[in-house]
Amino acid sequence: MFDTGYVDNFRKYLTDVRRAPANTVSSYVRDVSGFLDFLDAAGRNDFNADTGDDIRSYIGRLEEIGRSPATRSRCVASLKSFFSYLADNGTVLQNPAAGIASATAAKKPPRILMSEEIERLLEQPDVVSPKGCRDKAMLETLYATGIRVSELIALDESDVNLQTGLITCRNGKARQVPIYEEAVKAISNYLSFARPKMAEPGEIALFVNKGGGRMSRQGFWKILKQYTGNAQIPGDITPQVLRNSFAAHLLENGADLRSLQEMLGHADISSTQVYARVVKKQLKDVYNKAHPRSIVQK
Repeated sequence: MFDTGYVDNFRKYLTDVRRAPANTVSSYVRDVSGFLDFLDAAGRNDFNADTGDDIRSYIGRLEEIGRSPATRSRCVASLKSFFSYLADNGTVLQNPAAGIASATAAKKPPRILMSEEIERLLEQPDVVSPKGCRDKAMLETLYATGIRVSELIALDESDVNLQTGLITCRNGKARQVPIYEEAVKAISNYLSFARPKMAEPGEIALFVNKGGGRMSRQGFWKILKQYTGNAQIPGDITPQVLRNSFAAHLLENGADLRSLQEMLGHADISSTQVYARVVKKQLKDVYNKAHPRSIVQK
């Protein structure tokens, strides 16, 4: 049986060194633990020359039991990261997962809300009540900055500077992101009117729940679902959709990729380029539908 220290130390490495978001840490640790359980069941208790074949067998097993290509690809990425970590600290001589290809799947383009849909969503909270005032501030902050929901709920009161119009993200890649005037106003109203009535004494979290403690991911998802329903926006609208919309709308209005990469906290610009391709396709679709000499014009 493998020492649990492997997983514990890997979790600490992802959290403290890589500064990975909490959901990434959770997924990677779960994937690695599943692989080590697979090895235990096969009577293997060490890493050796056959470990690469073991990884291929495990990924094949995941396919047999119906795991999606996306899940299998993430597992390959998790194991590559895990064995790279072990190679760096001398536990293994080389990364046995390095040459293993990820499962391929047709990726759906990211869901982007239209500007009109965003406006309807942001109009939904009743800012007369403390809860509505808080919800308005959260929604405005998320769309103003494009930060992840894990970063939103990790914000402390001290991370917001209303005078400079900047928030500081520390959960994940540390960075400062500007916020537009309406978001500044919404946060200011929340801090002066709602938060003093909602927060427990001594609570440092920026956004708090009904109990006065830090807002949870699940809590925010429920809030978002309620307001997207009220706004009659079809489909399953997640916090990631607001992040997608933030990115696409900035590119549509002239933002450059490098600046957007920094605001989103992407380590690799290829992740940011996805939005550029979506915007380019949308512009082409508009052109084909609207230009009088377009070959698809009816």
